[in-house]
Amino acid sequence: MKLPVLSSGELCRFLEKEGFLCIRQRGSHRYYRHPGGRCTVVPIHTNRDIGRGLLREVLNEIGMQREEFLERLRQH
Repeated sequence: MKLPVLSSGELCRFLEKEGFLCIRQRGSHRYYRHPGGRCTVVPIHTNRDIGRGLLREVLNEIGMQREEFLERLRQH
């Protein structure tokens, strides 16, 4: 199944529900860290969505498989 196109707010809410904390924001980028050590950056641009390619990179950075992400996204 294809990855969905999400807004930056939706992706940030998902990360926070998964236990990631916004450790800082610099300009239009939020930096998230999980207590387990995984980190990622989410660009915050209003009226623009997070593309599938960038979402795939974020999933790689947080160590989550596509199927696991889709399942957890449905649960939230």
